[in-house]
Amino acid sequence: MYTLYHHPFCPHSRFIRLVLGEYGLDLRLVEERVWERREAYLALNPAANTPVLIAEGFPPIPGAPVIAEYVDETHGLDAGERRLLPTSSAERVEVRRLMAWFNEKFFEEASNPLVTERIYKRFMSEDNGGGPPAPDIMRAAKVNVRYHLNYIGWLAKTRNYLAGDRLTYADLAAAAHLSAIDYLGDVPWSEDDAAKSWYARVKSRPSFRPLLSEWLAGVPASRTYVDLDF
Repeated sequence: MYTLYHHPFCPHSRFIRLVLGEYGLDLRLVEERVWERREAYLALNPAANTPVLIAEGFPPIPGAPVIAEYVDETHGLDAGERRLLPTSSAERVEVRRLMAWFNEKFFEEASNPLVTERIYKRFMSEDNGGGPPAPDIMRAAKVNVRYHLNYIGWLAKTRNYLAGDRLTYADLAAAAHLSAIDYLGDVPWSEDDAAKSWYARVKSRPSFRPLLSEWLAGVPASRTYVDLDF
C-alpha cells in the first residue's frame, strides 16, 4: 500500500495517480494544500510541492519525475509489455524528453497558470496569494494550450502513441495535464482532431476513472471532461 500526498487538480499528482493505476498498485490518497505550508509536510518535502509518495522502507519520494523513476525501478520489469518506460535507451530518451516537456514546459506555460488562477486561488488566503483570477495570465495560458495541443496532434498523427507504438509515461503526463484544464473547459478540442482522438483513447482507460469521478464544489466540470465520446 502506497500513500500519495496530492491535490486532486495538481497535474503532477494526476500523472502519478495514472501511473500507479496502470500498474494496479494500491494507493491511499491524502489531500495536501501546499500553499498552507504545513510543517509536517515540509518535513516530507521541503520544496513544498505535490506529489510525494510514501513507500514502506523508503524515505519520502518527492516530485513526479522521481516517483516515476522509482515506480519503473520497482515495478517496471515485472510489467512486461505494459511497462511504461521502454527498455531500449533510444526509446527511454524519447519518453523522458516528452515527459519533461509536459511536466515542465506545459506545466509552466499552461496547466499551472490555469489551475492556480481558477482553482487554487479560490482556497488561498490573501496572504498566500488568493483572490480573483488574473485575466491576463489566463489569456496567455489559453493561447499556450493551443500551441501544445497542436504539438500533441502532430505526435499523434505520426505515431500510435505520443512516444512510439505503446502507451508510456509520455502519454500519461500529457493526459494528466490536459485533464486538469479540461475540467475547466479550457482545451479547444475542436481545433485538432488527432489530439482529441488520442486523448479519448487514453481517457477511456480504467486508470482514468478515479480522476473523472472527482468534482470540485462550486466549479462544475465541463461537458468534455466527463463525456468519453466528446
